[in-house]
Amino acid sequence: MKSLKSDIELLFVGAEGKMEMEKVPASGFIIKGLPIAGIKRELSIDNLSFPIKLIASLNKANSIVKEFNPHVAVGVGGYASGPLLFVAARRGVPTLIQEQNSYPGITNKLLAKKAKKICVAYENMDQFFPAEKIVFTGNPVRNDIQSIEGKREEAAQFFGLDAQRPTLLIVGGSQGARSINRAIKGGLQQLVESGIQVIWQTGKLFSQEASEALTMINSSSIKAMDFISRMDLAYAMADAVVTRAGASTVSELCIVRKPSIMVPLPTAAEDHQTKNCKALVSRNAALLVPDSEAPTRLVQEAIALINNKEKCKELSENIAPLARPKAALEIANEILQLVKIK
Repeated sequence: MKSLKSDIELLFVGAEGKMEMEKVPASGFIIKGLPIAGIKRELSIDNLSFPIKLIASLNKANSIVKEFNPHVAVGVGGYASGPLLFVAARRGVPTLIQEQNSYPGITNKLLAKKAKKICVAYENMDQFFPAEKIVFTGNPVRNDIQSIEGKREEAAQFFGLDAQRPTLLIVGGSQGARSINRAIKGGLQQLVESGIQVIWQTGKLFSQEASEALTMINSSSIKAMDFISRMDLAYAMADAVVTRAGASTVSELCIVRKPSIMVPLPTAAEDHQTKNCKALVSRNAALLVPDSEAPTRLVQEAIALINNKEKCKELSENIAPLARPKAALEIANEILQLVKIK
């Protein structure tokens, strides 16, 4: 947005206690927090407090919108989008939804009724939203992800690996993915014996356990870390990727054109990760291993994929057309058009 209109004033609104409350200020922007939280799918006493948190969030969102007086409000998912966009629309502020997944949650379906525009990342979204409001933009990805060509040697030095050997990247999100981590831990010896190098983002919760497991096998070909600070180099080094199927990850894989095995998080809202993954699988652009089968299948399938150059090429060629490298620019332009409407 700033690159298109330097004098624009931005205010972020997030959910208290969530990652955005740290990441946004660290990037130099102001963020306000709402006490909103999601409803747990299983029976939980925490759900009893949801109505109270929702009412409090609506009241605070109303104060934020009244004080900031925005020309447009944008929802990109997350708990805070619901109260904020609901209040903004009621106060006559044009709203835009950026639906990242192939299957929208209940909140975005409700918000769509009042939204002026809905930017989507998958085709056939008119089964969920009014067709006249839909703009197919894709999901924005970080600029560094879009330029990984020619970085393999730099990546090899950064991770301390051999640029000539096949390399598997394992990413379960910044918090890690337990089923993926358990499967990789159980198959470390197989990976070492296969001659494959591994870059393994474990997340903080599994970091110690991964470190202890690596001490037992004593191999320099597997690099484990709780967080990868240079994902551009991780992608540049990777010949194949094992990952969850969150919207941002899927969009990044389309941009970097990497063959992948996805293990969707089964507890994700509306099972949207499985639907994200199947949207690629149906185009022969990715492979799917169900979370429940990861312990017995994941490592073997990862080794088989990375050793099958024809399959890797096929997946790479099929995922490439799904990339939307100008998504951020297109979404920003849609937002600015709504500013003119007001």
